[in-house]
Amino acid sequence: MSETVTSPVTTSPGLLASLDPLLREWLPRQRWFAGKGRPVTGFSLVAAVELLPWNAKLGLLHLLVRAHQPLSAAPGALSHPGDCYQLLIGVRETLPPRLAPALIGHPEKGPLAGRTVYEALHDPRAADLLLEALRTGTQVGALRFERDTRQELREDLVPRVVTAEQSNSSIIYGDTFILKLLRRILPGVNPDLELPLALAHEHCPRVPAPAGWMVGDLDGDTYVLGVLQRFVRGATDGWDLALRELTKGEDFTGEARALGRATAEVHTALARALPTVTLGHTQMDTLVDGMIERLDAAVQAVPALRPYAPGLRSAFDALTELAAEGETWTAQRIHGDLHLGQCLQDPAGDWSLIDFEGEPSKPLAERRMPQPTARDIAGMLRSFDYAAHSHEPLVSDWADRCRAAYCTGYAEVSGRDPRSEPVLLRAYETDKAIYEVMYEARHRPDWLPVPLAAVQRLSGGIAAS
Repeated sequence: MSETVTSPVTTSPGLLASLDPLLREWLPRQRWFAGKGRPVTGFSLVAAVELLPWNAKLGLLHLLVRAHQPLSAAPGALSHPGDCYQLLIGVRETLPPRLAPALIGHPEKGPLAGRTVYEALHDPRAADLLLEALRTGTQVGALRFERDTRQELREDLVPRVVTAEQSNSSIIYGDTFILKLLRRILPGVNPDLELPLALAHEHCPRVPAPAGWMVGDLDGDTYVLGVLQRFVRGATDGWDLALRELTKGEDFTGEARALGRATAEVHTALARALPTVTLGHTQMDTLVDGMIERLDAAVQAVPALRPYAPGLRSAFDALTELAAEGETWTAQRIHGDLHLGQCLQDPAGDWSLIDFEGEPSKPLAERRMPQPTARDIAGMLRSFDYAAHSHEPLVSDWADRCRAAYCTGYAEVSGRDPRSEPVLLRAYETDKAIYEVMYEARHRPDWLPVPLAAVQRLSGGIAAS
């Protein structure tokens, strides 16, 4: 039987002092922590709710904590309030062996002294409590748990935490639902809830409809904290599927074409559900200015990019020239971070698109802006290229065939082939490849040749002397 959420109890003012030294060590080790490479100098408490009293046999604390970090790793750099993180902290006398990997530590002072604190997502009792709160539409302090009453939420679904996560954390309930808990929290409407709700209203089958969601109400702002959606049972993500087919020497164009159709279905439904805008000369100039700024920053940071800078810039200049001649483009809500890893194929061969959060490093307002669908398409085309270069030996034409099939499938549904706007598509592919160069140079230098090969192609293949 699931636990019942208690009424909130005033949290002791010494709570954060108890956790501070432990969180300074534990938080930077988490895959979803965004401030790696800079020390944590302190914390401030944004919100605290006791889902279960911390001084009970099993305590459960929901915390929103802001991590203070210096602006850079340089000695003496000024510290500033950084990102706000959502934490679910369990409190016990001792941990059972099965929860040992979730250990955060043993507070030495404050109200939690002598207790054991741990990452509660790994605890089935805590996971059960979250599902029960969603099922019953509970409100606890500033936390609201809401649900779509048209979807049945059973209380006997066995939870398990997903270990292969990056920017967020997830719990699967009985292979029926998956709860995604956002880690970096921002005030405002989050597209990871907004867009799936809009697509559910349009009866779009390509995106699992939200069955419930967690939000926090703080100082007049609403924070989206988590989204519960139908779990696509037996599905394989597009990245793993592509690599598997490459290893077997199997053709992937059929899957790529079907994925193009699925992408177009989602774009078409989003255009029906939410407003679209027309981008003219002024709007396109602003968009291109951002692309050029990113190019200039990348050229300064990655010397290998410099010889190709004039050719890359020509991709953006060509778009500006078209706009100056009176060309216009339609912008709408899009996925915002589309690649093979954001797509699931079920055992029947049908594709679903997931994770509509957009690029987590971008402000929410920017992620919610209407954009040309070419941005999503360019992201997928680059993903095919990455998959091809991840296989040894390189299958030289695999990516080209997949890219063509994807565009063909997209055109079959939308009535518009992305290749019919080569200037726009080249600009977005170029912008994406520049982002990839920056990412790989910082995090995976061995992968840098992959986006540099695209840079060579997109710049016209001729490096400036």
